[in-house]
Amino acid sequence: MSALRRTRSAVDDGPSTWVTAAVVSGAFVALLYVVELADVIADHRLDRLGVEPRSADGLWGILFAPVLHGSWTHLEANTVPALVLGFLVLFSGIAKGLEATAVIWVVGGVGVWLVAPTNSIHLGASVLIFGWLVYLMLRGIWTRRVGQIILGIMLFLLYGTLLLGVLPGQPGISWQGHLFGAVGGGLAAWLIRFDE
Repeated sequence: MSALRRTRSAVDDGPSTWVTAAVVSGAFVALLYVVELADVIADHRLDRLGVEPRSADGLWGILFAPVLHGSWTHLEANTVPALVLGFLVLFSGIAKGLEATAVIWVVGGVGVWLVAPTNSIHLGASVLIFGWLVYLMLRGIWTRRVGQIILGIMLFLLYGTLLLGVLPGQPGISWQGHLFGAVGGGLAAWLIRFDE
């Protein structure tokens, strides 16, 4: 085994990557709870920082919407998927996982800002969840790594029906956020190449 291989293996597959991925994904979800608590204390005024389509002030929502939630129930529904998928995205490489998250975050927010109905506010981590799911399902196609392909298939079998959330139909649900989060995930899978 070459020195380069040992170094990469230690970084990518070692306990420190597991721990770092778990700590970062756990800290992100903890942040979501802190933000929701602050929002409740502020009588839900922070929700106005969500994406408001085609409004100049609504552009700030591209930055803030994924950490805001309409209620505790909304946040609770996003908690387990955010922990699991966030961890899996980060586990194959912290820097690449953060890069994929940034692509999903921006593409999801901009897409919602451009096409969602006016006089609406869109928020929630589901834009990231849908993006992470699609990213994890597709990246094996581009990397041609068997483990990533198997993970993508397993996630499709477990969470594939979740992808129906990109379709319009449920009142009060931002299908636009789900759709453009998924588009961002697909784009991230294509853009971000993992070194072999």
